[in-house]
Amino acid sequence: MSEVQSGGPRKRDGLKWAIGAVMLVGVVAVLYVIAQASFKPAELADLKEFKKGSLAKLDVPAQPRAAPATVFTDMDNQPHTLADFKGQVVVMNLWATWCAPCKKEMPTLAKLAAAYATQPVKVLPISVDRDSDVNLIQAEMAANRPLVSFRDKSYKMSFDLEPRAAGYPTTVIYDKQGRERARISGEADWSSPEARGLVEALLAEK
Repeated sequence: MSEVQSGGPRKRDGLKWAIGAVMLVGVVAVLYVIAQASFKPAELADLKEFKKGSLAKLDVPAQPRAAPATVFTDMDNQPHTLADFKGQVVVMNLWATWCAPCKKEMPTLAKLAAAYATQPVKVLPISVDRDSDVNLIQAEMAANRPLVSFRDKSYKMSFDLEPRAAGYPTTVIYDKQGRERARISGEADWSSPEARGLVEALLAEK
């Protein structure tokens, strides 16, 4: 029987094409799986395990919340936003010199700042005091080194938070991506094992 009658070359070419197509599909499938794994969202730490003891009032949102773009100032009146601190775990504390619970917890925030002085952690006190009370802000910070306060005398940050701050002190914890992961309304012990565990969990995230 001749090659024309048996379809020899054509048959062999068709078989090669079919095998090549199958191999191509296989390669594409493998690449797809690899790509999916590469773009899989990083697993977030479950911060609810720290809702106990000194952090019993901890609020952990079901989904991370975006940080407000509110402008606040340092003590030299230079503008800042929370985005300036992206890449660090931020413990933002809204406080005032006339707020007794704020002053009571301030030494524990200072201890937290000192404990993580060499790591990407920023304890960020933001005072809502008036200009006439700047000397009181400075005295409070002098008594609680290494803390350095910032200012938001217009209360704008308090209202731009979602949900807005319920009162003072309010402490909001942001992860290294700049997202709100937890907050507490009211006084807390920020030098406690629970507080350090929360910070460690966020530091461990990619």
